[in-house]
Amino acid sequence: MNTKKSQISGLGLDSIGDLSGLLSQPETTMSFGPLDLSLELIDEDPNQPRKKDNPGFSKLSLDELAATISLRGVKTPISVRENPETEGRYIINHGARRYRASKVAGKTTIPAFVDNDYIEADQVIENLQRNELTAREIADFIGRELAKGKKKGEIAKEIGKSPAFVTQHVTLLDLPEPIAGAFNSGRANDVTVINKLVTAYKKNPEEVDVWLADDSQELTRGSVKLLREFLEDKRRHSGEQDRDGENDLNTADALSSKGTDEIGSNEQAQEDPKLKKEEKATDPEKLKKAIVRVQHDGRLARLVLHRRPPEHGFAWLKYEDDGHEFEANLNDVQLVAVLEG
Repeated sequence: MNTKKSQISGLGLDSIGDLSGLLSQPETTMSFGPLDLSLELIDEDPNQPRKKDNPGFSKLSLDELAATISLRGVKTPISVRENPETEGRYIINHGARRYRASKVAGKTTIPAFVDNDYIEADQVIENLQRNELTAREIADFIGRELAKGKKKGEIAKEIGKSPAFVTQHVTLLDLPEPIAGAFNSGRANDVTVINKLVTAYKKNPEEVDVWLADDSQELTRGSVKLLREFLEDKRRHSGEQDRDGENDLNTADALSSKGTDEIGSNEQAQEDPKLKKEEKATDPEKLKKAIVRVQHDGRLARLVLHRRPPEHGFAWLKYEDDGHEFEANLNDVQLVAVLEG
């Protein structure tokens, strides 16, 4: 027995002491979360691939992102590296838009990971390889939110987009069959193109169906614009023909029911200046139809006056080069001229 005890003590277990104290200590976990860096300590990369005229840096785009940050915060930390020239400062690797929008939202700090293993190509790769949500995926999300009883305005606020953006994507959930076929097959992915086609289809379903049946027909904003103009001209011409036909019938009825003497007396009466109705004088100081020409993102556009703005401070514009209609913040619009249509 003495030999056994000496063997145990030889293991050195007696030097460990009482283990009960270790068992009673609380568990500790190591945290590898992002830092909460002050925005004042962060600088943008002067060589970053996105330039100041990039749509992602437009005031409207940053305001939308800032609205979501105000509501939910920055959910995806930015990536920064230590500034080799100034100790204690950092340069952005990825996340310039989140950084700028956080400033717009009035934030003073931002979650960030420090990654000094950086090359200039990393920013290009990050932007090139980013797979954005498709229009269908956005529409499906909005559909699920509507099914929960949420209103379009609430959804728009949550995702930082305008109510018109939500409405356009809701259209994708219930498309006419020929347009749904073009959209589901990937032939047309532009939400604006789809909405314009739906508008044209409601007025001219047969013509749009035949137009879409031509698989060689490209579905672009330009081609759809030409289609709508053609259909509009066709409707207008058809209406003029109908009115001319009615006038011919009325003339024939009048000639058959009236004598020659009566017709002659009517013509004399019409030529009598006393019986003519005086035409209303045109005010030279007033425009019959005003066209407001503006500039947006360096492109000429017109104000679409017949469309109700989505909210105060916004308006619908139509680019003159491709006819694309969109909503814009009036702070980003420069007045060029007011013309008579």
